[in-house]
Amino acid sequence: MTDSAPEGLVAAPGTEAGEAAAVEPEYDPAAPAPLNVPRTPTGNAEVDAQLDRLADADHLATDGHLEVYEDVHRGLRDALTALDARPGPSGPPGSPAPAPPFGNRAPAPSYHQSRS
Repeated sequence: MTDSAPEGLVAAPGTEAGEAAAVEPEYDPAAPAPLNVPRTPTGNAEVDAQLDRLADADHLATDGHLEVYEDVHRGLRDALTALDARPGPSGPPGSPAPAPPFGNRAPAPSYHQSRS
């Protein structure tokens, strides 16, 4: 039997090797730490996947966050663009949205005045 502490354990001052205490890692304020921000599912698979991607930033140093945020922003923008491209209620897939009832001009003002 030796007087050395098992690997990963260091004898605390004033104790014998048999009473070794586990060494706790030093706190490093610059180390990445999860924010533990809850993410509520939206019901849209594309959007939910992008929101889940935000969790990747929890494991990166601050200088790595920008890449994740830009990637998520791009994905959310693409998901919104896809919503605009979906067919409306009155057209086949890929058709443009129906024109407003007055074409490209505003309706003419009414000059009818009522007299009471």
